[in-house]
Amino acid sequence: MTRAGSALPLAVFSALFASSIVAQDAAAPPSKPLTVETIFAHGGLVPKPPESMAWSPDSKHFSYLDGGELIDLDPGSGKPHVLVSREKLASILDSNLSETDRDHRERYGMAAYYWAPDSAHLLFDSEGRLWAYDLHNGTGVQIAFSGMASGDDPKFSPNGEEISFIRDRGLAVVRLRDAAAPMDLVAPAPPFTTNGAVDWVYEEELDTRSNYFWSPDAKNIAFLQMAETNVPQYPIVDWLPIHARVDEQRYPQPGDNNPDVRIGVVSAGGGRTNWIHLPIQPGQDYIPRFGWIDRKTLWVETLTRDHKHRDIYFADVPSGRVHPVLELSDDKFFDDNYDVTVGFGFIVLTSWGDGHNHIYLYSYQQNHLDTTTAKLEKQLTSGGFEVAAIVSVDFTHKLVYYTSNESSLEDLQFWQVGFDGQRKPLTAAPGNHEPNLSPAGNAFVDLHSTRMDPTTASLCKIGGDCSVFWQTHALESYRLRSPEKLEVKTRGGTPLYATLLLPDSTVPAGVPLIVNPYGGPGPQTVANGWDDRLLFDELLAQHGFAVLHADNRGMGMRGRDFAQFAWHNFGPVQLEDQLTVIDAALAKYPQLDKSRLGWWGWSWGGTFTLYAMTHSDRFRAGVAVAPVTDWRDYDSIYTERYLSQPSEFPEGYKDFSVVNSAASLKGHLLLVHGTGDDNVHIENSVQFIQRLIEADIPYDFQIYPRKTHSISGEDVRTHLYKRILAHFEQYLIPPAVAGAAP
Repeated sequence: MTRAGSALPLAVFSALFASSIVAQDAAAPPSKPLTVETIFAHGGLVPKPPESMAWSPDSKHFSYLDGGELIDLDPGSGKPHVLVSREKLASILDSNLSETDRDHRERYGMAAYYWAPDSAHLLFDSEGRLWAYDLHNGTGVQIAFSGMASGDDPKFSPNGEEISFIRDRGLAVVRLRDAAAPMDLVAPAPPFTTNGAVDWVYEEELDTRSNYFWSPDAKNIAFLQMAETNVPQYPIVDWLPIHARVDEQRYPQPGDNNPDVRIGVVSAGGGRTNWIHLPIQPGQDYIPRFGWIDRKTLWVETLTRDHKHRDIYFADVPSGRVHPVLELSDDKFFDDNYDVTVGFGFIVLTSWGDGHNHIYLYSYQQNHLDTTTAKLEKQLTSGGFEVAAIVSVDFTHKLVYYTSNESSLEDLQFWQVGFDGQRKPLTAAPGNHEPNLSPAGNAFVDLHSTRMDPTTASLCKIGGDCSVFWQTHALESYRLRSPEKLEVKTRGGTPLYATLLLPDSTVPAGVPLIVNPYGGPGPQTVANGWDDRLLFDELLAQHGFAVLHADNRGMGMRGRDFAQFAWHNFGPVQLEDQLTVIDAALAKYPQLDKSRLGWWGWSWGGTFTLYAMTHSDRFRAGVAVAPVTDWRDYDSIYTERYLSQPSEFPEGYKDFSVVNSAASLKGHLLLVHGTGDDNVHIENSVQFIQRLIEADIPYDFQIYPRKTHSISGEDVRTHLYKRILAHFEQYLIPPAVAGAAP
């Protein structure tokens, strides 16, 4: 693919060098200007990679949804063929999902289908209907209806003879071999309780994707029960019908009661539940992960409410007795990676105990599961880099597969490390690599992108070659410009990294600058991977704006100390760093106009926008999308991880909640929120507006009915980004050149 900034063939370069610059410009294909409509029409200018990518259990198939068909990629030949046709899929899959269901499926990676253990059958999950599909004869049969659109979490039993799923907030099982057998609700849920279902706060903040698991012998199911009687409810209102509808969401806010959780084990045929007796505080502590060691022993990970103690227990199922196996602690908080792999006498997990997130290998005595404790065998990775995630653990060959930024702070590569500590990279091309490893461990699918190149999908052999099977050419005619890279040091000497996209203008002090940080804990946004925001950045540049992105202290992928700047600090240190980078950019590029600064952000970035505009008078215009305006309004798990409970840190909740500084707002504000946002509730914007009214401060407000936190959809995204562009053009473009931009 050829794009702006890429190398030209030698013959073409020689010819152009011999000609005039005018001839060079004439020979180059015209570059299409971007428009908001172009960026968001028909699902987006840059198509997303194939969806629902999955390996079959025998590693002989790699399947994915593309263009309404289920494609099977032969790992041996690398050739694709249609596994399930568009017509057959259309009769099974229902695309008429609600806004919330569509958002949750995309946001939380809910699969549309599942491979059976025999690699010869598939299970499709469509609008709460479960279909068993036979690949040999090409027929699909509806086997159950869960009554749910999202969160039914279907699973094959290990022997493939039964399918379990969530129904009426409890566990149900269907026996596949006996078509006449009724569905069994093996663990019905009492009122205000879930058995095996994942609630919103666990899904969002603990990255929990399932709360029940089959035993290895397929005879029992372990599940997490969540009793929510004492968890407050938040009303999400749909105002579009004639008679408004209300969905009551269980949503614990800081200081509220959390769900009361415990683990039960029930027979696949139903009956009495055996409860595991964990030493946790009811309605307070968390159980992020758990699973089976053998047919009668569970491992369970717990996390205290203050996020300072993370423990692993082994539990005897028949008696319900537990004993501690491993204890980890932190003076401030753990990062949000709670994944643990347990089996064959080993425990593998990540921790930032030495200052960076690394992989640790522990052992335990398999023959004494009722008394054993974990012994640290080896820290498998070490150094000044971050392990982003463990992809897979191969106990047979004693290998751990993971991603990390060891080769470059901006890149994410795929690595392998042995239990002996010997590691080697499995990818090398600069950029961001997202691997999907086969169960056999001999191949992987690599989703690779760079800052300037959208994602390509390749089939790779471990230690061998890769072949691209999916890519996009959507940007070939747009010739996007590459941003400048900046490195700026804080007053204490900590390096901060940023990118600055400049328009063509070099008129001194003639270019408005828009800052667009995220700023909050977790993500790393200045990275060498594709991000669709680049398209809007380019559009802004075509309209005469410069766009700055900077990662401040408190964000992710820079080690424990860098991340823990967010501990009891949700504003001052972050704003200080952004202003430091802004001033460095203004000093380096004289075309930037320091009197015409704008700021915009989404979610934490939206909160950051309001914090900047109420704690500085330097920003003439800002856009805050879906912001938290009072940290008492957000959920308990996330907020207390960094700010503790309100009773423990009242001054922080007061000082860092922008609702309390609304009267100090400077500049022209556009506030945006979706009425169906179940993440950052619209009450945040409403409460901020009330304070603006009390202070007699004008504002612009844009709501999107029914839209969730992502405010997705071609029509609303087009409308939203046109509003953002118009807001900055109105308040940042000098009057003399307003309307002159393309």
